[in-house]
Amino acid sequence: MVTEPSDGFANGASSWLAGTVEISGGYLAYHRTGGSGPALVLSHGLTDNGLCWSRVATSLADGFDIVMLDARGHGESSRMLAGEMHDPGRDIAEAIAALGLKAPIVMGHSVGARATAAYASANPGGALKVILEDPPLLPIADRSETAVRQAKFRQQVAKFQALSDAEITAMGKNVSPDWHDYEFRAWTLGKRQVDPESMPGYAITWQESLAGIAAPTLLIYAESERGGLVSQQVAAEAMRINPNIRAVQIPGAGHNIRRENFHGFIAAVREFLSEDQATLAIEGTTHDGS
Repeated sequence: MVTEPSDGFANGASSWLAGTVEISGGYLAYHRTGGSGPALVLSHGLTDNGLCWSRVATSLADGFDIVMLDARGHGESSRMLAGEMHDPGRDIAEAIAALGLKAPIVMGHSVGARATAAYASANPGGALKVILEDPPLLPIADRSETAVRQAKFRQQVAKFQALSDAEITAMGKNVSPDWHDYEFRAWTLGKRQVDPESMPGYAITWQESLAGIAAPTLLIYAESERGGLVSQQVAAEAMRINPNIRAVQIPGAGHNIRRENFHGFIAAVREFLSEDQATLAIEGTTHDGS
């Protein structure tokens, strides 16, 4: 059975914990469901915030202690300096350490999935399981291409932030009419909060990043013709590179898989997390109690 929110943020989220943790050169904000279940750390995509995981968190909160991070330059976390380079995987590692978590389950969407993979790869034994929702498994852009992408991103952010909240929401509903209404409050807030300098760059290839993951990993991908970034060929390559990775395609969805086929997404996640549940209960519950 999938638990659904009945009234936006009013159901469940009002009781979630909120706070910040220090990281190198700044801090990350987070929301946390609490509870005695295994820790599950969620990392969002570009221009989103941690609360964009609220529907997933509401569905899984009965079995997991869920931590929804605001990435650097997003939500209520530290702002960015022009030209500043940072390591999103290291940010996740430092947040996990500051929260007193030991080998949590980690899940990310889009650039948050790349950051999640980077964390798991750089910290063997630091993740019990890994879930990647349609990460951008793309070639590293050269300096000129990166500059063009960053300029376009700044323009996109400026466009969003010149609009009212109602206009941002209306734009989202026009582009994504099949999303649940519950998605749009956090999605709209994320567009208001995002820093125009927060588009990440990558120093290593996605192949190198995924190859280093030692934990069981689920790569969730969608339909390329609907906007999914991971093709069947790329999913197959990921599994060839690392036998710890399995891939599942969710039909009827594009890049925002959980928003476009929530029930298919959450079923795949639940099935993956239910495996070896006894091990999860023993090994994944170390928290600081805050």
